[in-house]
Amino acid sequence: MDVLNLELAGARQSVKRAETSLNHAKEMLDEDCGVGINLALCSRIRSEQKRVAEARKRLMKIARASLP
Repeated sequence: MDVLNLELAGARQSVKRAETSLNHAKEMLDEDCGVGINLALCSRIRSEQKRVAEARKRLMKIARASLP
């Protein structure tokens, strides 16, 4: 059971890190940095959105496995 709790904690931490990174990229997009920077940020945001979704999916998979 301890291993499962460790896996859940790691998955929750991954979700939080991905969400924080996504929010930071969105904040940077709100600044007026120019077209080139904005295009790069849009690509980063798409990548971070995918990362958040994958981290959430992993968390849910682990959480379901922990149910009796």
